[in-house]
Amino acid sequence: MDKLFLARFQFASTTIFHFLFVPLSIGLVFMVALMETLYVVKKKEVYKRMSKFWGHLFLINFAVGVVTGIIQEFQFGMNWSDYSRFVGDVFGAPLAIEALLAFFMESTFIGLWIFGWDRLSKKLHLACIWLVAIGTILSSFWILAANSFMQHPVGFEFTNGRAEMNDFWALITNGQLLVEFPHVIFGAFATGAFFIAGVSAYKMIKKQDVKFFKRSFQIAMVMAVIGGFGTMFSGHSQAQYLVKTQPMKMAATEGIWDTTADPAPWTMIAGIDPENKKNTWSIEIPYALSFLSYSTLHGSVEGMNELQAQYEEQYGPGDYIPPVRTSFWSFRIMVAAGGIMVLAALIGIVLAWRKRLEHATWYLKIMVPMIFLPFIANSMGWIMTEIGRQPWVVFGYMTTADAVSPNVSAGNILFSIIAFSTIYSILAIILIYLFIREIKKGPYGEKKEENVSVDPFDKGGEEVVTE
Repeated sequence: MDKLFLARFQFASTTIFHFLFVPLSIGLVFMVALMETLYVVKKKEVYKRMSKFWGHLFLINFAVGVVTGIIQEFQFGMNWSDYSRFVGDVFGAPLAIEALLAFFMESTFIGLWIFGWDRLSKKLHLACIWLVAIGTILSSFWILAANSFMQHPVGFEFTNGRAEMNDFWALITNGQLLVEFPHVIFGAFATGAFFIAGVSAYKMIKKQDVKFFKRSFQIAMVMAVIGGFGTMFSGHSQAQYLVKTQPMKMAATEGIWDTTADPAPWTMIAGIDPENKKNTWSIEIPYALSFLSYSTLHGSVEGMNELQAQYEEQYGPGDYIPPVRTSFWSFRIMVAAGGIMVLAALIGIVLAWRKRLEHATWYLKIMVPMIFLPFIANSMGWIMTEIGRQPWVVFGYMTTADAVSPNVSAGNILFSIIAFSTIYSILAIILIYLFIREIKKGPYGEKKEENVSVDPFDKGGEEVVTE
């Protein structure tokens, strides 16, 4: 049992599991805030029902996500103590701000939103959910500020062998953060939108509350298009930034062993041979990589072999090439998933515009499993981001091997992996159970058992109660 491997495995598993909840929380609460805004503006009861129904699912996801985040903090302290000593003065600041400002902001106004429906004015209650939505976005900003420092270290100086912050403004205006943050947020919007669309599609297939879920689906598809295209354009900016700051990651992601010709073709798929440091075969699109990297049809991209020689001269002997197959394929899975999501959202908008949505059963059946596609894209994006930085934990300053805790044994880490995995499995079961229960209950809850016929689209959207 290799201690470094186990520590990296635990970091990967806890981070990916936690990140299943984060984008869904951000996307769902933003959608709930939009729905309640429509309720306040249009004064139609259906939008209040929407905000309550989808808000319940958000609260379940948020609660479980908080627990997974706490567990993630434990493994930082246990397995990466040398990393914490080295950059804790920089890395800890945005994490502390996230906990003390953004998270408390979210928690406070979530409580006011839950218990304030009949106690606060409509506008004040609406302000609460918008503050929750802003809080989730701010939380992601501070977390990404810490991660961006690991990708592109700025705003610090070395004192007694440790990194200490000397420019907070540089930390929060880090170029890596400015391209990474919108990419994550737009991806979160798409995640929330496809979750709502998938659940709504399932309900429409079952002919349950069709008008309610059709309206939810239409709103979700608009947000899915915005999130999808926003993710694509921000991802393009992020790729161009990687060419400048992390060329090795860019080369590994594109499977480039030797510096390309000018113009550079983009490799769609290839047979990666890391042992011989070459591709055995490939399918390429001429000019595309030059455009991806520089927004022009000219320009070459450095290869891993040349960069390896540069890094050995700059940082000393070592293997600075990351796991190429993982970087290469995770990027392509992410891009393919994103493209399918945009296409599916556009089809949904066309069907809704032509008033054929509820009758397109084939499309609704496709949209149910599409719930999982944003989670796949999000996870692949993070795998590419973190694996592509290897062997560095802080690029150019500290390797992952040097960051692991020296006094923690492989057995200790293995035990904690088993313990955390057990907790995560229990949390996943609880989450799925609560989601299914709420979705089966539907937007009108127990009223259906009380001989109540509800059509929120009659009388301007008001409920119609049959005695």
